[in-house]
Amino acid sequence: MKKLLASCLMALPLLAPVASAQAQQAAYPSKQMRWLVPYPAGGGSDFLARTIGQQLSTQTGQPVLVENKPGGNTAIAAADVVRSQPDGYTLLSADNGTLVFNPVLYKSLSYNPGKDLAPVTLMGRFPMILVVSPSVTAKDAKEFIAQVKANPQGINYASAGAGSPHHLAMELLKTEAGLKMTHAPYRGAAPALADVAGGQVPAMMVDLAAGAGFIKGGKVRPLAVANATRLPQLPDVPTFAELGFKNVEAAALVGLVVPAATPAETVNALNKQVVAAINAPDVHKKLIDFGVEPVGNTPAQFAELLKGENARWHKLIRDLNITLD
Repeated sequence: MKKLLASCLMALPLLAPVASAQAQQAAYPSKQMRWLVPYPAGGGSDFLARTIGQQLSTQTGQPVLVENKPGGNTAIAAADVVRSQPDGYTLLSADNGTLVFNPVLYKSLSYNPGKDLAPVTLMGRFPMILVVSPSVTAKDAKEFIAQVKANPQGINYASAGAGSPHHLAMELLKTEAGLKMTHAPYRGAAPALADVAGGQVPAMMVDLAAGAGFIKGGKVRPLAVANATRLPQLPDVPTFAELGFKNVEAAALVGLVVPAATPAETVNALNKQVVAAINAPDVHKKLIDFGVEPVGNTPAQFAELLKGENARWHKLIRDLNITLD
């Protein structure tokens, strides 16, 4: 009996860390979460993080601190998260630039999205829309494409920045429609839209969240959406598939990721909380009104989506020899 009691007492120190770890996981989250956004305040990614983060804080009873850390085409914030403790308390809003485009656009990158970051959920999609200046005489997308083809010099097009979803969406259209177009990158969607509205540049791809004010005000005209279906906010604007370009689908995909070594139990717990926040009626409505298509899927579904995006966009970037180094 004494030997048995001694054996049990010796085992207690070994069992204690296991019990402690289980208690920690069960209590997650038990402190403030730090949510990094790799863009300045006021943009679509920032709105998404703050809207969902506020609901996440309400649900969990823990503060959610949203921190804007722009720079390096989202690489600075990504590297910060990669270096953080993998405990579920440092989160990153990551778009397809962070997770899909950057590894091909840059020869050297401070992080490897496939190895260093774990997907939690896709939060929302920002479908791309082809918009043109009021000075463009084309009445629809087919006529616009015909005009570009008829121009030996081609045209310039604006984007929210080199390597952005807006940039690569236009490169996709350029390839699929056989157009001659030269990229004019801007530092953000707003200045690019201003020049399209002013007639300095004839066209660009933009998401509804950034372009809604310009579209509603008649400052730019939407010709087609790079989405599988028409957008409910723009029911009269056809999809590129309707015009015969079925492969022209593009969106800014904004998801949530954490350091790769984060325990699966923590990732799953975070996923459930974030998906619940996205599906909260008030949040869901705010996102749609802003121009976001809310998603909220599983880590496995998000990972599978990224595989498909990698295959599609890596080929386009390499075929066109687009680099940002």
